[in-house]
Amino acid sequence: MRAAGDQGLLVEFGDSVDVAVSERVLAFDAALRARPFHGFTESTPSYAAVLVGYDPLEVTPSAVRAHVEALLAEPHPPLAAAALHELPVCYEQPFAPDLADVAQRCGMSEEAVIAAHLSGEYRVFMFGFAPGYGYLGGVPEAIRVPRKPNPVRARPPGSLAIAGPMCLVTTVTAPTGWWVIGRSPARIVDVDRERQFLFEVGDRIRFRRIRRDEFDAFGSVP
Repeated sequence: MRAAGDQGLLVEFGDSVDVAVSERVLAFDAALRARPFHGFTESTPSYAAVLVGYDPLEVTPSAVRAHVEALLAEPHPPLAAAALHELPVCYEQPFAPDLADVAQRCGMSEEAVIAAHLSGEYRVFMFGFAPGYGYLGGVPEAIRVPRKPNPVRARPPGSLAIAGPMCLVTTVTAPTGWWVIGRSPARIVDVDRERQFLFEVGDRIRFRRIRRDEFDAFGSVP
């Protein structure tokens, strides 16, 4: 573990995007939330680490470190079974501007790329970049393509994008260097819901193919 400024402690569990590492991250995060120390502000899990935030006016760095070390030394109970979410996605144009390029790079037909994407077993490893941006590991090897050398501006919300082993569904209009192969009408972020994010870190995701008319029936993505 190492200091992250004067208000944080970074607790590292590995250096790879791995389910076993992620489960250790989430188990520690759950233990910390169940038994916070005085002065604790928040915890932020990532692929392989947890950022532990604290108020330096309320607690010393050494006390934070001691609390974390004590938690790490304890066995953590198994995590509850991960929730499974099914997200609809339309792979038709104009929702899939990069589908043909991905197919060409992978030496596959567009339908084969779609089938491969639908076959993936996805897991939410972390949130980042923008609210509700869940980084989903599990893109099949056959369609893993590196990031673009230059991002494309103003991709709309709901864009389903892949890069390497990761996949995400955007929630805001933003640039991206990932390959957009479809669009989902799912409301991943909804401030009017009790739980504003549709899924949590550690949850599982499946994608379901829909036609353009089915997409339109969902209404606009916020």
